[in-house]
Amino acid sequence: METAKDKSRVLVVDDEPQVSEVLRQLLAAEGYEVRTADEGREALAFFSAWPPALVITDLNMMPIDGLELCRRIRTESLVPIIVVSADDGEQSKVAALDSGADDYVVKPFGPDELMARVRAVIRRAPTDTGGGSVDAGDFRIDLD
Repeated sequence: METAKDKSRVLVVDDEPQVSEVLRQLLAAEGYEVRTADEGREALAFFSAWPPALVITDLNMMPIDGLELCRRIRTESLVPIIVVSADDGEQSKVAALDSGADDYVVKPFGPDELMARVRAVIRRAPTDTGGGSVDAGDFRIDLD
């Protein structure tokens, strides 16, 4: 399974443009590079072409909802996923976590709490240790 190499990339998936824009601004202010998608198919295309360090998704979208998006991402990646949804019911939280989400935040959310959760899931995310190289000053380590 793949993991993101760039820890600063976040993919936001929400069909409400206002929510996507708030999340984009909040994450960008913290130094993250953000791409937004308004539905699951577009998110999967971005995910393949631009591997993020984190996916933040809503649940209620069509034609691919947040649960299906989580399941599809989980088939190929260990990238952290945070669900941000207005649905605060226990069944929705359980379904999201069982579908592959790592965390669940209820809208409306506090920006400080959301950013703490973003930092926590990225900090705990597996790192890609296969292939490539690491540069440190005048030294380069070839991981292959």
